[in-house]
Amino acid sequence: MTLAKFRDEPWKTSHRVYSASALSMSPAPEYASSEVILSSLYRVVGFPGLSEGAVPQAGRDLDKDIQKFRNRRKDRPGAALDPDSFHMMLHSALESPKLPNQSSKRFLQVTPLVPQAAAFSGSARLAGNPWSAGALVRRMVWLGAPSAEAAEKIWSELFTALSVDDDDDVFARFLQQEMAAWTPGSTWQEAPSDEGASIAPADRDGLAYPARQFSRDLLAVLRAKGSMTRRQWTSLLEAILRIGAVSHVVWLCEVHDRVATCLRASVAGKGPCTVDEVRAAMFPAAFSYLSYGDRALPIIKDRASSFLQARVSVNAILWGIEEVSGAVQGGVGSADGLLTLCDAARAAAPSLGSLGIVDIIEEIQERENRAILCRKGIGSNIMEFARHVLGQRQAASEILRGYDQGYVLRKKTSNKSSPWVVGLGPVAVLALVHCSLAGTTGPRSVRRLAQHLAGYGMSIDHRDIALNDLGHQLRMLGLVLDSPDAESGMLLVPPFVEQHA
Repeated sequence: MTLAKFRDEPWKTSHRVYSASALSMSPAPEYASSEVILSSLYRVVGFPGLSEGAVPQAGRDLDKDIQKFRNRRKDRPGAALDPDSFHMMLHSALESPKLPNQSSKRFLQVTPLVPQAAAFSGSARLAGNPWSAGALVRRMVWLGAPSAEAAEKIWSELFTALSVDDDDDVFARFLQQEMAAWTPGSTWQEAPSDEGASIAPADRDGLAYPARQFSRDLLAVLRAKGSMTRRQWTSLLEAILRIGAVSHVVWLCEVHDRVATCLRASVAGKGPCTVDEVRAAMFPAAFSYLSYGDRALPIIKDRASSFLQARVSVNAILWGIEEVSGAVQGGVGSADGLLTLCDAARAAAPSLGSLGIVDIIEEIQERENRAILCRKGIGSNIMEFARHVLGQRQAASEILRGYDQGYVLRKKTSNKSSPWVVGLGPVAVLALVHCSLAGTTGPRSVRRLAQHLAGYGMSIDHRDIALNDLGHQLRMLGLVLDSPDAESGMLLVPPFVEQHA
């Protein structure tokens, strides 16, 4: 790969220094829903060797297998239900709503209530090589945990919580055993993490970012499992997964933009010259991309577009430095590495100027305008990811239109063309109130919840909560007490009892 080849195909292959960075967007997000993320997470945590691409075929094979036993009027060995009842359970009681554009397609899609359901359902696509949303969650855990040892502990605790044991409700235990009888080829066992990404301790110190908030909240949700049924708990887990995943991706977009700004300035002979200057320029001191009650997708689109421009700039400069210097020193995953890279760019600035690196970047961005505007390719995939993960599920069946209650975005009106605005569903409210109070003692006002939402890039004035739909949700769910001594007159009430490990 050379600069000339990158110039011709800028999205095909990234520079190895960029690809190896812990802050590269890997895996690149595509379509997903909250249930796709949870299903993929099951596979990453406890089904080693099961690829995402094999899942749709496993679902088709299971359907054929059930039909074969139904036609022969024979029971499946080891199964408690007869084939007709098991078929009815999968296609009715456990069926997950299809999207409007999927109404005519025949495929098996069930609620990921237990691990075994992920062996045949919940892939991002029905053909080809779907991306692994669970791998994105795994990287978030490693980036957000204070150390690799802490990340391993969270990962092990996640496997334990996702497993079905004697403490789970009777329906979950029955379902796991029944599905295992029909899918004996997939065995639930703890998989190795195979993740080495991390943020340097010096960069992490005092830095607030979504992955860090997510790692803490994930533990809080895992330890609340014993306070509710399996279905209630998986819904709670999905709510944290969806807001954490999208916030992390948007935060990465902003970090990319900042890295590219540093490198472009260095190519011009300027840019940060000390590690503290690099750290301040590289990582945002405050992160916000969602404003409660306002439209969300245009802002996400702007961040995704900035990411794509930054990705072109960073990779072009990396290939340029390699072409004029023979090797690339430093990296884009830490402040120390970026400082070394900025120094290399400044040293190579005359040669890069002769190479016309700035003109090359502008030419690529002009040629790839549709991709950068998120009308195709990676940008379009990021927008589809954010819309379907955060937005309330639009079910093809009217009967199931209230199925999704853990959403972060909702339609402003019932009109199909109505914009998506920031508004939390009841399950998301429960999850975030629980996480905001986890580990605290004594009463807390709704300001605590507003501060917690800010950790995911969602801004809301705590004084407005009493008057908007969030305050209404909190009252309806019994999560606040009116108190004249509290800010906004509302004190948060813990919804569950946290169980400490």
